[in-house]
This record gives sequence, structure tokens and C-alpha cells, in this order.
Amino acid sequence: MNIDLTTPALLFSTISLLLLAYTNRFLALATVIRTLHGAYQKSPDPVAAAQIANLRRRVNLIRDMQTLGVASLLSCTVCMGALFAGLILLGKIIFAFSLVLMVGSLAISLVEIRMSVGALNLQLSDMEQ
Repeated sequence: MNIDLTTPALLFSTISLLLLAYTNRFLALATVIRTLHGAYQKSPDPVAAAQIANLRRRVNLIRDMQTLGVASLLSCTVCMGALFAGLILLGKIIFAFSLVLMVGSLAISLVEIRMSVGALNLQLSDMEQ
């Protein structure tokens, strides 16, 4: 496989867009957590408490997604440095590591998305009774 400076550079826009999406999800969840927390302080509700617990787990997952995404971007940058220095084998190894980090970030994202559906089902559970 041939690899040059443009290969890891291709991931920059992808990783940047993913990090933006992750940040937007985090900000949306933070707003919901603050609203639910305020409502729970005024009137404790077991459904709200379960929602807050779910949201806490999801915020932690988003933190992990962002961490792996940033590490992937950093690895791409280091890979480009290695390639620029003529260290092709090292560049390939670092690029592979960057891809593994991105796959990890996307896998955690999938788990978080599935949890968000669970949270919506919890919210709608009172309508089914």
C-alpha cells in the first residue's frame, strides 16, 4: 500500500465534522440535564431520575467519543510528520492506529445513539399506561 501526506489529510475534514457533531450532542444533552435537574429539585420524579442517570451515562460516552476523535486527529497529524520525515513504515503504523481510534469513536457513538432511543422510550412510557 502506498501512503503519502494526502492520505491522512483526508481524515481531517471527517474527524472535524464528527467532533462538531459530538460537541452539538454534548451541548444538547447538557441543556436537557440542566432542565431536568431543575424540575427534579422542585418535584422529585422517578422517571426524571432515571432520565438523568441515562443522560449522565450518555454524556460520559460523548466524552469518550470526543477523546478518541481528538486522539485520532492527533495521530493523523503525527502520521503526516512521520511521512514528511521519510519514515514511511512508521507513518503507516501511526495511520493504522488513527483509523483504529476513529473506529472506536464511531462504535461508542453507535452505543450512545442506541441509549438515546432508550431515553426517548423512557420519556414516552407514561403515555402507554
